[in-house]
Amino acid sequence: MKPPFPVIVIGCLIIAAGMATLLLHLLHNPIGRATFPILLLGLSGIASGIFLFKGHNWARWFVLVWLAFHVVVAALNSLSAFLPHLVLLIAVAYSLFSQPSSNYFKRVSSQ
Repeated sequence: MKPPFPVIVIGCLIIAAGMATLLLHLLHNPIGRATFPILLLGLSGIASGIFLFKGHNWARWFVLVWLAFHVVVAALNSLSAFLPHLVLLIAVAYSLFSQPSSNYFKRVSSQ
């Protein structure tokens, strides 16, 4: 079964964000103590985006947790960084848990 349009868009965006996290950190920062957690964060974004395409229900929950983590980090920095992240989290949650996305995850997990 083909993923619905919102799942495709969100999956692509999460994969792109994970890849950007990896590339930007590796290109602009020396390897140090923060390298492993940041690489893990980027790889987890890429993996969850891929598994969204495959219809794994845990992947949509992981994407929400991943984005919620970014909301918390943004809130620690500034209100101007917090608000866009919060709006993105709400939009992604709505898109992944409303129809037809919700039906897609139910059908794929029941097969």
